Amino acid sequence: MSKDDVNFSAQNFGDTFKWGVASSAFQIEGAVDIDGKGASIWDNFTERKRTVLNGEHAKTACEHYERYKEDIDLIKALGIPCYRFSISFE
Repeated sequence: MSKDDVNFSAQNFGDTFKWGVASSAFQIEGAVDIDGKGASIWDNFTERKRTVLNGEHAKTACEHYERYKEDIDLIKALGIPCYRFSISFE
């Protein structure tokens, strides 16, 4: 099957289907040390030695914490009615 064999259209999903986007707090927020936000359980986990390949972390992400209003405006501009997000905890 190739991409030419697939007929992917919003019309194929019916009128009641709700399109949406999603994000994961750890993957997009960053900002561990801003506004008293503090580290999440995942931030603490990635600080431990030998837990994550190459010592990678999410201290700097795509700046969603600082730019969430712009991000939501982009979702609206795309006409996406649903947004699922997660909240990190300590």
